[in-house]
Amino acid sequence: MKPYEMTIGPEGYLPPAVSARGIVGPSKGEGLVMGKIVPEQQAIEEAARRLLQAKNPTIFPGPLVLWAWNEQAAREATAVKALAEAVPAKLIPMADYRPKYPKIIAEREINPNHPNLTIWQNKIDVCLFVGVHCHQSNIALKIIRGGTNCFTIALCTFNGDDEAHVTIRDLTAETIQRIVDAVHRQKRS
Repeated sequence: MKPYEMTIGPEGYLPPAVSARGIVGPSKGEGLVMGKIVPEQQAIEEAARRLLQAKNPTIFPGPLVLWAWNEQAAREATAVKALAEAVPAKLIPMADYRPKYPKIIAEREINPNHPNLTIWQNKIDVCLFVGVHCHQSNIALKIIRGGTNCFTIALCTFNGDDEAHVTIRDLTAETIQRIVDAVHRQKRS
């Protein structure tokens, strides 16, 4: 069997879990780009490039950065806002994970159980998840990859999210600032 190659979707109604296809998460100092392990700085540069090239880049901040529950969350929220301004990118919060039924206002919020609806409604071609708990981002990113042509980026506080097209692990406000710096650098060149 040939190695699995991650694609930009839609990949299908029930895309395979990439971990079941041989994709492994990055170690400290590394990131993933399209399922391949790369140095962290290369993943940062790719995230910045994809955000800048997008027609409608959108950042989905989750509860870990939306609610200032500690000093780190407050610093990360400030850095996320700086990233949105630098790109510029739209911000659509994922404040909690409860299903939003029977209807959501897709321009203002994301239904984490059906993120494809928000992607389609807003014609989002590149999205970035930050501050979303791992179990929720994994499911949402898989749904987006399976049913849309949106390129996904996940900034993870822990081990990274292998379901995203680009993932960076061990997130800090400084890591987000490195993406902001990469955006500014790429805009100048």
